[in-house]
Amino acid sequence: MKYNNRFKKERKEVAMFMRRLYKQGLTSTSGGNISLRISNDIIVITPSATDKGRMKWREVGLMNILGENLTPELKPSIESGMHLAIYKRKADIKAIVHAHPVCASSFTAMKLSIETNLTAEACAILGTPVVVPYALMGTACLANLAAEYIEKSDILLLENHGVLTTGTNLLQAFDKTEVLENAAKMTLIVNLTRKKSPLTRGRAFEIEKIFR
Repeated sequence: MKYNNRFKKERKEVAMFMRRLYKQGLTSTSGGNISLRISNDIIVITPSATDKGRMKWREVGLMNILGENLTPELKPSIESGMHLAIYKRKADIKAIVHAHPVCASSFTAMKLSIETNLTAEACAILGTPVVVPYALMGTACLANLAAEYIEKSDILLLENHGVLTTGTNLLQAFDKTEVLENAAKMTLIVNLTRKKSPLTRGRAFEIEKIFR
């Protein structure tokens, strides 16, 4: 079965969000990957060795849940195993964004927490991200760790690597990446000024009860 021209709408959406990720400065030309689960069997995923800032829909590949490349003319992302492991672990996840935003990624290298209780938006959208211990990128070890930790939070801080966010659709997963990077910047600012005034426990609980 040929997939070259299949699922054009979904592939266009993934390409658009990858271009947007790059334009927002949330990843580099060669870094990051995005995927979308179309069904229980088919995954749309960005390829390796492609300019992320100019990505077109025909450059976005297809895989099945077993890892078979359905568009062999395209080289799948080296992190395709991580995406597939997460989809296998949690059926409610429909989209994954893995990126290297500078500020949030810096926190993964400093072993410091990103404070998500500084604003109501961050508290509502992010909850509490979890740190995933270091594993070499593109390996089965990293894929297995990510799948294990995704049970604890829908936002992963990959030690000395980058971030991964998930959602029921691409907009939700992308939004979490953007808000996470903003939360990292705010964490840095409030700690530099030493004038931190986070949400009280009661206010945070009220937000989490309604929005999460």
